[in-house]
Amino acid sequence: IEVLHSTNNFPDFTGRVCPAPCEAACVLNINNDAVGIKSIEHSIIDRAWAEGWVKPQPAKVKTGKKVAIVGSGPAGMAAAQQLARVGHDVTVFEKNDTIGGLLRFGIPDFKFDKSHIDRRVKQMEAEGVVFKTNTIVGEMPKGSKVTNWAKDTVTPEQLNKDFDAVI
Repeated sequence: IEVLHSTNNFPDFTGRVCPAPCEAACVLNINNDAVGIKSIEHSIIDRAWAEGWVKPQPAKVKTGKKVAIVGSGPAGMAAAQQLARVGHDVTVFEKNDTIGGLLRFGIPDFKFDKSHIDRRVKQMEAEGVVFKTNTIVGEMPKGSKVTNWAKDTVTPEQLNKDFDAVI
């Protein structure tokens, strides 16, 4: 699990939703079976959760820097986790009422159980990440068909004033 987490914050996501095009391109496939990386990832992370090996990793030293992340999809979540682990105070802003972005709202439940997102959110909160849901940064474009349940609005100018960096 340590090796897997060294290159992937959320193998529980990728091991379930990635279509694994790398398997078809695997050079071992020429004379043998390709490496089944998707099933390997899936197996390792499921065992890691079952055995209690996945634990919060809060920073030992705080930097005093504040970082805002706009959007809570997998990229926003990974950036937030990495930044929190090196000691920054991280706040994730999400316009919808639940964390996860397209993982939560773009993939049907029968293909991806949302409890995988929820347990990662709990882990990240234990690492110091703050999640602000129902908060849009800026404004939705007129006529946009993107789902927006935001009740609160934050301007980009406000984020630039309150945070050292905005991602």
